[in-house]
Amino acid sequence: MLQLKDVSIFQRENLILSNVNLNIKKGEFNYVIGKTGSGKSSLMKTLYADLPLQEGEGSIVEFNLKTLKENEIPFLRRKIGIVFQDFKLLNDRTVFDNLLFVLKATGWKDKSEIKEKINDVLSKVDMKSKGFKMPYQLSGGEQQRIAIARALLNNPEMILADEPTGNLDPKTSVEIMNVLEDINKGGITILMATHDYALILKFPHKTLKCEGSKVFEVV
Repeated sequence: MLQLKDVSIFQRENLILSNVNLNIKKGEFNYVIGKTGSGKSSLMKTLYADLPLQEGEGSIVEFNLKTLKENEIPFLRRKIGIVFQDFKLLNDRTVFDNLLFVLKATGWKDKSEIKEKINDVLSKVDMKSKGFKMPYQLSGGEQQRIAIARALLNNPEMILADEPTGNLDPKTSVEIMNVLEDINKGGITILMATHDYALILKFPHKTLKCEGSKVFEVV
């Protein structure tokens, strides 16, 4: 599902992480932890091709990150769902229209199929009754559920979640983790960056740590 071999990650000319070796198998749930500025987000951005892979070898959902061309990036991002800390919903349109926007942008045309897909992902995150709402009418936890639903629209093989509970209170964070756990049990691989150690204790999974420009497994 994800392999990195001898990878160095840069932000412009600054070396952020070096000699990264990772192997994540289908169906796994992995955390990435580390202090702010330790490279968690840079690692995530490399995986969804926001940062180019300059050194080393890497592949994710059968795409070669080293040789990836600009016009292949949309196809990569259809096979991975991305969940951000700040939700990144479009505030000028309803929940339904937020999801419709993504489906139209990725080539969906049949109206009945679109409606069925949106209802399907909303029910998976227990938000089926909220399609008519505007994002600003929802709580932070509800907005993050919609963001997760959006990440599920194109049946991704893997979800990259970058601090998905970072803006949420502890109770809501647990609710969001339960949603992600259910998705993972359905066979979708998840890599989640977090600094919430209470969640890691409550929902234990293999944990990788960014520290001193390295990534290593916490045992």
